[in-house]
Amino acid sequence: MDFGRLITAMVTPFDGEGEINWEATSRLVDYLIEEQKSAALVVCGTTGESPTLTDKEKLKLFSFVKQQAAGRCKIIAGTGSNSTRHSTELTKEAEKIGVDGVLLVVPYYNKPNQEGLYQHFSAIAAATSLPCILYNVPGRTTVSMSVATTLRLAEIPNIVATKECASVDQITWIASACPEDFHVYTGDDSAGLATLAVGGHGIISVASHVVGAQMSEMIEAFTSGNVRRAGELHRQLFPVFKGLFECPQPLPNPSAVKYALGLRGMDVGSVRLPLVSPTEEEAAFIAALLR
Repeated sequence: MDFGRLITAMVTPFDGEGEINWEATSRLVDYLIEEQKSAALVVCGTTGESPTLTDKEKLKLFSFVKQQAAGRCKIIAGTGSNSTRHSTELTKEAEKIGVDGVLLVVPYYNKPNQEGLYQHFSAIAAATSLPCILYNVPGRTTVSMSVATTLRLAEIPNIVATKECASVDQITWIASACPEDFHVYTGDDSAGLATLAVGGHGIISVASHVVGAQMSEMIEAFTSGNVRRAGELHRQLFPVFKGLFECPQPLPNPSAVKYALGLRGMDVGSVRLPLVSPTEEEAAFIAALLR
């Protein structure tokens, strides 16, 4: 399964009462596919505020987004958690819905060792025929999956990719030794071009909500051999990549990108507690980024 080079980790639109806004979700899916050139969408990942969504909401979102996309892009369901049993059951339900793959985050809070991580992911993969994408994000989980564990899991046929957020160094080591058909993605927009340069496949992105078309152009420039143009585009986009997370002090994802979408005429509402909306200062900073 090739999910493409630019994947958007989609926000979950909410209404004024904090409930899922299905009309806005429909518009957002069309916008991300047609205008921002997303090859695939991750539904109910970190950017989709998965910790505050119920399983019932997640399953309805998987089904709704799959139907709305109507084959125009791949749909990847965020079914990972820190419980192997729960992740397995949610993955099975997502498979029944017909999603194209699942994203499985490294278990958080309970701090498994490397053997525990291997057993966790291999158990979920064994319970589904869906392509599985690993997701290593130690800044959120406190545990980092090692290169050796990732490469060991990459030998399992339906574990087809990883979203790696530890470092470009780790991406480099994985890309150097993984099977040819195993794809390495970065989850850090600012590391996208570097990831491609060291043999990674693409980006699972937040910034692609608002600069996806330009990111797609950057990727196309690099893969077609126009490295100079790719570098120019990366430098132009770099303030947006960094600013959405550092505006002007670190702002939890997806507070900034939801506000940025509103500025682009795509109202997706605010975030659910315990996340909060940008302050006036942060809002002004985000608006300046998009000028």
